[in-house]
Amino acid sequence: MIIDAHDLDATAAYKLLIGSIVPRAIAWVSTASREGVGNVAPVSFFTAVGRKPPMVSITLQPRSDGVTLKDTLVNIRETGEFVTNLASLPQAHQMHQSAFEFDSEVDEFEALGLEKAPCKTIRAPRIKGSPISFECVVDRIIPVGSGGENVVWGKIEHFHIRDDLYLERGRIDTAALAAVGRLAAEYTLVSNVFTTPLDAAVLESYENRRMTRLDGHGTDWSPIDTAEWSPSGASTNPETEEAR
Repeated sequence: MIIDAHDLDATAAYKLLIGSIVPRAIAWVSTASREGVGNVAPVSFFTAVGRKPPMVSITLQPRSDGVTLKDTLVNIRETGEFVTNLASLPQAHQMHQSAFEFDSEVDEFEALGLEKAPCKTIRAPRIKGSPISFECVVDRIIPVGSGGENVVWGKIEHFHIRDDLYLERGRIDTAALAAVGRLAAEYTLVSNVFTTPLDAAVLESYENRRMTRLDGHGTDWSPIDTAEWSPSGASTNPETEEAR
């Protein structure tokens, strides 16, 4: 199958991107408005972009109406700061719900039952219980294309790492994270590790094998086929909300 990208609308292109770029790390982004209202949002268009200084990027689409800017981007523009928090399995459902389009005056920490933790030098709060958080200040905001998307580059001012995860020589104990990643419109638990080469018998055992599900759905089920899914990563149902 060869698909001409020029023939795709934003929704079709988004489906191909999120289903092909897997697994994606999730930045569970916390911000505060100028008035101090807390906001939380999962962003899976997220990666590292530099080492010195350490920098990350997040890409934010408009709300589900395709026009209105999400509160995360508004807060970042107005305050120049944000936090990326790691989503681990115990907080996966709250992370999932945090993509719901709350009204701007609602403190989403309170709405989702999350606790705030202070940062060292920025006003935006961290998510208490997240194993790793980066407090960031804005380096640049880059508009992308004609779909209303914006890429935010953030310079990391401080790393917040749970003590038991910080190993000798500055390593992170990744095997202890229970990190959650993004597969299309679903999630994956990072639960195995390997180095190469693998034994031929191991490779053969995985040939044509489908992933196992932890949620009881059929192996061919996908949220993309439901009415609640949106290519903005948002819907009006907090129980079935999709990460951006």
